[in-house]
Amino acid sequence: MRRPHYAWIVAAVTFVTLLGASGFRSAPGVLIVPLEQAFGWSRTTISVAVSVNLVLFGLCGPFAAAAMGRFGVRRVVLVALVLVATGSGLTVFMTAPWQLMLLWGVVVGLGTGAMAAVLAATVATRWFVARRGLVTGALTAASATGQLAFLPGLANLAVHHGWRWASVAVAGAALAVAPLVVLLLRNSPADLGLTPYGAPPGTPVALPTPPANPVGTALRVLSDAARTRAFWLLAGSFAICGATTNGLVGTHLIPAAHDHGVAETSAAGLLALVGIFDVAGTLASGWLTDRVDPRRLLLWYYGLRGVALLLLPAVLGSAGLGMFGFVVVYGLDWVATVPPTVALANEVFGRERGPVVFGWVFAAHQLGAAVAAVAAGAVRTELGDYLVAFLAAAALCAVAATITQVVRSPATEPAAAGLSCSGTVA
Repeated sequence: MRRPHYAWIVAAVTFVTLLGASGFRSAPGVLIVPLEQAFGWSRTTISVAVSVNLVLFGLCGPFAAAAMGRFGVRRVVLVALVLVATGSGLTVFMTAPWQLMLLWGVVVGLGTGAMAAVLAATVATRWFVARRGLVTGALTAASATGQLAFLPGLANLAVHHGWRWASVAVAGAALAVAPLVVLLLRNSPADLGLTPYGAPPGTPVALPTPPANPVGTALRVLSDAARTRAFWLLAGSFAICGATTNGLVGTHLIPAAHDHGVAETSAAGLLALVGIFDVAGTLASGWLTDRVDPRRLLLWYYGLRGVALLLLPAVLGSAGLGMFGFVVVYGLDWVATVPPTVALANEVFGRERGPVVFGWVFAAHQLGAAVAAVAAGAVRTELGDYLVAFLAAAALCAVAATITQVVRSPATEPAAAGLSCSGTVA
């Protein structure tokens, strides 16, 4: 029997790493009510800390992608895991809101931002030619589904043993995958004398030239990409994606359900069920991205998400088919937008720059999530419910579905066609 290409081992290790490190991404929704009860902090105050986390989670991405080119994927991932474990572990000692913002917002935001979607895009782009969309979908599902799969366990810990035990559990999950990263993760196929999986026969094995300054590389790519309309369309649509997932539903669905009389553990179970359907939806999205125009996929994904959010206020708090229908539709769509968005970034900006450009697009995703997290908290504080927040999110999905249809191909993006990571024009 032929040995499997090492790309599949790297993909498997990355999958487990993203799954294990994503636990803290689910903590905000679980801990909002316990922190309110323990310290008397307002939901708006806690939402600001969530917002800081989401902003850094996104802004760290492009610099992490460039750092992976300079220092290697393994080193960057190990540092990120240590940051996640440190930040989540030290929260057990906090007594003031500024400590929540520092640890939960800054330290964990930086750690998680160095992985997540940027790591998935980098690994899929470097190691795969064939099945790239499918691998992107699988790795994205690991990160997003891990956030949701941890919810029931974290909610039980927070309710029955206190919120501090939930933080300790997250720290342990991040550290548990570090040995796998040390032993099995590699930077690129060239490290092992291989070509990417599915590369045409005769493709030379060449080590990539690392950029001298990752920060300069990330900023240079942003400066060049920002001259194209395609970049702003992708960034704008992905900002809406973040606002309607991590920012609104990921952060506020549990407290919104709690407002309607649903127990926290039951609401966490609903989000975990979203995660189950997310696995199927994101894998299917990756498979379709290898075969269908990504623009058409994004039209359907944002459209269906908007319909689900439009109907959510009517079914929230019910235990009937309506809430189950929301879970199914929204779950299949949770991060299905990532594979086609990564594909468009690579299509327009090239395989070398694509992951860094996607890092900036993902930064917009998290900025949108941060704004939505704070705005939804403020809406709840001022109006007493989340109705306006859910309806506004549905309208934004219609905007995203529309603008993704006019992302231009490389032939009509002359500025993008001549870009290079070194800042020169080909």
